[in-house]
Amino acid sequence: MSFKPSLRVRAACAAALLATAGSAALAQDKPVTLKLSSWVPAQHALNPALQAWGESLKKASGGSISSTLFPSEQLGKAFDHYDMARDGIADFAYVNPGYQPGRFPIFAASSLPFMTANAKSGSAAVDAWYRAYAAKEMKDVYFCFAFVHDPGALHSRKKIVLPGDIKGLKVRPATATIGQMITTLGGTNVQSSAPEARDMLERGVADAITFPWGSLMLFGIDKVVTHHLDVPLYVTPFVWVMNKDKYNALSAPQKKAVDEHCTSEWAEKVGGAWADFESAGHAKLATMPGHELVKLNAEQLDAWRKAVAPVVDQWGKDVTRVGADPKQVLDALKASLTKYKAAL
Repeated sequence: MSFKPSLRVRAACAAALLATAGSAALAQDKPVTLKLSSWVPAQHALNPALQAWGESLKKASGGSISSTLFPSEQLGKAFDHYDMARDGIADFAYVNPGYQPGRFPIFAASSLPFMTANAKSGSAAVDAWYRAYAAKEMKDVYFCFAFVHDPGALHSRKKIVLPGDIKGLKVRPATATIGQMITTLGGTNVQSSAPEARDMLERGVADAITFPWGSLMLFGIDKVVTHHLDVPLYVTPFVWVMNKDKYNALSAPQKKAVDEHCTSEWAEKVGGAWADFESAGHAKLATMPGHELVKLNAEQLDAWRKAVAPVVDQWGKDVTRVGADPKQVLDALKASLTKYKAAL
């Protein structure tokens, strides 16, 4: 007696064969080990999020893509991370584009003062917005995602309340855009990467710094500043980018796994993990003796908003020079922030 399987059974067998074939294809992919570079200290809250991203990518690639994270500037200085990804010194690099003033003027819109309220949905909002521009402005690398840290503030040796208090001060700005704000208000910019900032303040090279709250203590900067302008002044936007040759050398299934980890959802996961750390730092600093958190009333806050208006105008000129429409760029960013409920 012959046995003829039903259509349902044959369909199930076919599906099983396809799944087995797919697993076999993943298993046959050439093993790849990625060098992930992060310039923040090993204990920084960002690093576990990047490691979790790498573990998820390994699973999605069927184990064929593994990664090793190198924190604390092991592969190169913070200023150099974009070029490190471009040149293959790192396969993935955590980049602060603001460390290279003028190089990425469109992306700088996300660092304009008084724009972004939080880093969780704010990271997704900035990432979703920038995807329309990344392929052109960051053409040297494979753009994975953008994210922001929780709103940072101005921290100083003396009390600062109004914009006029900046005049004559030497300030280490977080980004080129914040640097423009400082010069507009009569201050002087002193450039340094985050790991070098405490030393500059201790030596008197700088009087103040713009920095997020939790990282202030992580880098030991709370030991040399005592007054903190308690207002969400700015966010620093970052990108997670990949060496193009490394991406192009991957198999089709491996590329798919990478693409699935280069999304606005992953931007929010990475930015959100860091945001909790920074928020906790704000709460802790508020209870520490010897520190004053300076609150602003509505009139004082309005004075700051008016004072930084020329910064937006200058940013618009920079964007125009690279052939983009500043109004269109800024309107798109504001719309994305509103959509994701991250507008200030």
